[in-house]
Amino acid sequence: MEAKAIAKYVRMSPSKLKPVTDLVRGKDLNEALTILKFTPGRGAELVEKVVQSAAANAENNFDMNPDELYVAEVYANQGPTMKRFRAGAQGRASMILKRTSHIGVTLKEKAAKTVETVEGGQPDGSEG
Repeated sequence: MEAKAIAKYVRMSPSKLKPVTDLVRGKDLNEALTILKFTPGRGAELVEKVVQSAAANAENNFDMNPDELYVAEVYANQGPTMKRFRAGAQGRASMILKRTSHIGVTLKEKAAKTVETVEGGQPDGSEG
């Protein structure tokens, strides 16, 4: 079972968000939230908000145990770019690109480690 959360059109470039997403990929939920809380910068706050949203989705919509969750997938993809102009020298215009991002987080439950035994006592299932 997995729970997802996506924040679209976030006003920060993906190049600033990707190092933050790399910090928490594969970590336990509590560990990931702690890392994001103490990581400086606005990018960490945005990613933390999406991770908390995914955790709330897991707990409320799918009845998952928050202690068993880990960050299976996290990404910061490029969204649409807003193009603005600033006056340049000698009547020219300089383009300003205001980049946006889509941040996505997928949380999964840790698989319970079970040991399966073959009936009959033999590893290959044959008797005698």
